Amino acid sequence: MYLIVGLGNPGPEYENTRHNLGFRVVSELASRLGLPAFKDKHHSFLAEGKISDHKVILAQPQTFMNNSGPAVAGLLAWYKIEPAKLIVIYDDVDLEIGVIRSREKGGAGGHHGLESVIGSIGTSEFARVRVGIGRESLTGDVSDYVLQKIPPAQRETLEAAIMSAADAVEAFVCGKIVTQ
Repeated sequence: MYLIVGLGNPGPEYENTRHNLGFRVVSELASRLGLPAFKDKHHSFLAEGKISDHKVILAQPQTFMNNSGPAVAGLLAWYKIEPAKLIVIYDDVDLEIGVIRSREKGGAGGHHGLESVIGSIGTSEFARVRVGIGRESLTGDVSDYVLQKIPPAQRETLEAAIMSAADAVEAFVCGKIVTQ
């Protein structure tokens, strides 16, 4: 069984922001798998399904990005899933817009949501899929940039990135890890 977590912020005011791309990838996976609506359990929106022959739990923590760790730790404990079967999807300002990077493990790279997950579960030994949001128009505080709505000029690129990130997650689950 795999726990697949998309990081983001709860609430309609954060929909379609750069910081919610993790949520969008998880929603894309649920759509591909034909899963019913997410259920509100364990401080997360959850859906259960299968990718190939592997049971998966799709999660969107409802605890705000920078405090995602406790929700993830709780889900791992509840479902008795080891961190090696965790895949976390999140936005990354250090990657160009639309670029996808997958890794089996690694550090937080300054991403506060990932720092929260690592701190709460006590390890960085889990897979992650990063979706590039770039820095091209970044001026001032990074939090202002990531919380902005996705501009029309970037929508097509980021929609394609969501599809590619969902493909990368499916590859991880099926044992076809593509690191980039």
